[in-house]
Amino acid sequence: MKNPLVNVFGFLVLTILVYNWIGYVITDLSGGGKDVSAATDISPEGGESLYWGKGRCYTCHSLGGQGSAVRGPNHGQFGEKFPLPMGSRAVERAAERTEKTGQTFSAVDYIIESMAEPGAYVVKGYKNEMAVVYAPPISLNLNEIKAIVSYMMVQGGDLDMEAIDTAPSEISAKFYSKINAAQAAGGGDPGAGEVVFEDNCEECHSLEGEVVVGPDLSTIGDKGIKHISESILNPAKSIASGFETYEVETKDGTKIIGLKTRDEGGETDITKKNGEVVTLAKSDIKKITVDQNASVMPEDLSEAMTVKDFQDIQAFLIMQKAEKKDGE
Repeated sequence: MKNPLVNVFGFLVLTILVYNWIGYVITDLSGGGKDVSAATDISPEGGESLYWGKGRCYTCHSLGGQGSAVRGPNHGQFGEKFPLPMGSRAVERAAERTEKTGQTFSAVDYIIESMAEPGAYVVKGYKNEMAVVYAPPISLNLNEIKAIVSYMMVQGGDLDMEAIDTAPSEISAKFYSKINAAQAAGGGDPGAGEVVFEDNCEECHSLEGEVVVGPDLSTIGDKGIKHISESILNPAKSIASGFETYEVETKDGTKIIGLKTRDEGGETDITKKNGEVVTLAKSDIKKITVDQNASVMPEDLSEAMTVKDFQDIQAFLIMQKAEKKDGE
């Protein structure tokens, strides 16, 4: 008669073997068997490691017969729907982008755009739902994105590392600037930041070189991310010249607080936080002083924003820089 302990031990061994086999099969189907522990460099090999690892591309995409995800387009050659692998397919897509935008796109430009602005071109039959890979939780840095671009290009295309890394086209360089801005702002999305700006800031600030209630912000990116952050979190700490907050007391005891937006002849205009302009005769003013510790910018602006809004608007504002002249 067999010892019951032997039977139990045999059952446990069999269970472990079956469990490991299932784990192996699932990992192989998902494409998760790639080595992701090695240091990533800007190369197809580095991009492959990221594609099946940190970048989590495999959760939505497959590559030919590798992987099983179908939420996003297959990046390899796969059936009638995808007769060309991604590198070759990008050439055709670049031609479409060129025709639509009027800018001359290369295959590399198209692949970079698909990561920097995933909603710019949505493949027919799929939703505009690709994650912003340079924002949390994925948070790929620029070099990692370049590596994945190179991995996509070797899927049936011509690899041009200069166009990807050291000598990007004007189109690619703009996308790289957008990604760098997002990284500098802790992973914000400049596109979403533009919406935050429109909802919260454009009533008082211009990006066109014009002065409204507050200073023009068309070159605020030149002042750096620290200045932008402090201007939102603590607007009274660094007030631009000409935008000091004035406290006016009239002879009848009325107090008005705002910006001095006009001071000529016998009149002074004070623009309040809500945009209302109060015109005062100078003869009616008892006292007018500058409040160094106050700003007409809403003090609770940062509280009204989510953390994501804050990161997004910083990413958008850091991109607002003066255009450099040739030779600069």
